[in-house]
Amino acid sequence: MADISLTFPDGNARSYSAGVTPAEVASSISTSLGKKAISATVNDTHWDLQWPIDADATIAINTIKDSDAEALELIRHDCAHIMARAVQELWPDVKVTIGPVIENGWYYDFDREEPFTPEDLGAIEKKMKEIINKREPVTTEIWERDRAVKFYEANNEPYKVELIEAIPGDEPLRMYWHGHWQDLCRGPHLAHTGQVPADAFKLMSVAGAYWRGDSDRAMLQRIYGVAFKNKEDLKAHLHMLEEAEKRDHRKLGREMNLFHMQEEAPGQIFWHPNGWKIYTTLQDYMRRKQEVGGYVEVNTPQVVDRKLWEASGHWDKYQENMFIVEVDEDHAREKAVNALKPMNCPCHVQVFNQGLKSYRDLPLRMAEFGSCARYEPSGALHGIMRVRGFTQDDGHIFCAEDQITAETKKFIDFLSAIYSDLGFDDWTIKLSTRPEKRIGTDESWDYAEKALGDACNAAGHQFEILEGEGAFYGPKLEFTLTDAIGRNWQCGTLQVDPNLPERLDATYIGADGEKHRPIMLHRATLGSFERFIGILIEEHAGKLPFWLAPRQVVVAAIVSDADNYCLEVVEALKAVGVRAEADLRNEKINYKVREHSVGKVPVILAIGKKEVEERTVSTRRLGEKQSKVQSLDEIVSQLSQEATPPDLV
Repeated sequence: MADISLTFPDGNARSYSAGVTPAEVASSISTSLGKKAISATVNDTHWDLQWPIDADATIAINTIKDSDAEALELIRHDCAHIMARAVQELWPDVKVTIGPVIENGWYYDFDREEPFTPEDLGAIEKKMKEIINKREPVTTEIWERDRAVKFYEANNEPYKVELIEAIPGDEPLRMYWHGHWQDLCRGPHLAHTGQVPADAFKLMSVAGAYWRGDSDRAMLQRIYGVAFKNKEDLKAHLHMLEEAEKRDHRKLGREMNLFHMQEEAPGQIFWHPNGWKIYTTLQDYMRRKQEVGGYVEVNTPQVVDRKLWEASGHWDKYQENMFIVEVDEDHAREKAVNALKPMNCPCHVQVFNQGLKSYRDLPLRMAEFGSCARYEPSGALHGIMRVRGFTQDDGHIFCAEDQITAETKKFIDFLSAIYSDLGFDDWTIKLSTRPEKRIGTDESWDYAEKALGDACNAAGHQFEILEGEGAFYGPKLEFTLTDAIGRNWQCGTLQVDPNLPERLDATYIGADGEKHRPIMLHRATLGSFERFIGILIEEHAGKLPFWLAPRQVVVAAIVSDADNYCLEVVEALKAVGVRAEADLRNEKINYKVREHSVGKVPVILAIGKKEVEERTVSTRRLGEKQSKVQSLDEIVSQLSQEATPPDLV
């Protein structure tokens, strides 16, 4: 058999017989590496230790310790198979379907008449650990399609037969065995079941799932699990989930009386006074920041004729996400077809197009708190994070090509200051570059991509490149912030767009007296107010910064003789811009403190006979056990400063 050359990460090369497996390569290097190896990377492709290598290639041997993405992929994929084996060992009549790897873990869909219970999940976990501890080998073979179909028919696995029939072509199929248990799979997999860390996985939940996502097909049971490289990582993940549950904006929204949603308006929000106060306070802050940043604010129609959406290209590419409005116009022969706007950009071009624009008018920074409507599938809706009706802090910068870098840097500085004011100092930038299918010349893409990268560097921020992830008309920047429990949220964006000005015939007169097309920079800082408020609520676990808190102070009477002084304190606080209210109910002070603490009121001022006599207050801050006695003048001055938005300090 001919020899092949395998090149290792250090640049050294070795000769092997064609058909050598990575397992054999690892053992040839050292016995210990042969035992530790979990997979290989061959020509930048994740490779099973059993797969033969038939030609010259680059190779790296992966172990649990020195690889991350590869190790987690294998651990989670093997957990899916081991779980399916455990289920069929416990309940032999259960039929298996598919079990892919997902973020942080995996799921597997089963056809079982009886629903799985929490106790069943515990039994499955126990059986999985037994299988792992057996350290049984994982083996693989290539089978012809007919042989695989007959195998699954003989074993009464109709879902596997259907999967095979859906695979295009007549190519052979890869079959895997984990011990005696078999599954159809592309791989790769670990070398034996014992390579899965037995203390680093957990089954999480059961949900219903239609076979192949078709509501006309069988309803299956989907078991979800999570898995990591070690028990410490699992513990950290479970702690994060506990924190996320405590911080869930839907739960806190009820406790703080911020909003509600109901079936008559799916994906749309009924804001209560407390929630709307957060909304308007944040919007006022953004309006001031944008005015200082040189933006002009506009407002454009909610309902727009389809002709504009056709001209902009959205009708063809985005119609399934648009709410269509048909109107019987007076004396019209047919209904007028309109759409609720799903985005603001085509309307902003209409504002730009009114009147002649000169190069001296550029850059023109246009902003709108634009209310938009997009059809989201009901299954995708999630509290106020994923809705159908929302308002963007939208903006479009019309500029010349040579102004892209300066305007992008200015926006990064603008966004950075806002994120800092709102408590987010940990955020990253990703630069999405040209996709395969695109318009424009390579030179124009080179220029735009370099302009965005130069702007990031000039603003003092590193960035990650996402190859081929840009829109068909231009590159973009994505700004992703990390919250208090390590979750990432993609919020801000900046998109270079020469296409829409072309489609909607936007022009300006250049210094040469000729007409030119402006470049349009689509930009958003927060994204949608609804989603960002949800993020803020979860980031702060409801304990919002004082200036944003909807109910900033409750002045609670301990005895009825303190009622008049409580009202005087409330008026003094309101006079300096603090949102204050009195609680004069005939309830014990401990009850009042507990109730307002659940509602996340930042400051409770308790007033009894002594406070009335001395004209003081007993100050208790949210999350603190001890109270502090302060004079009325002192607390009014202190809270007045804390209530001042950061841009006005």
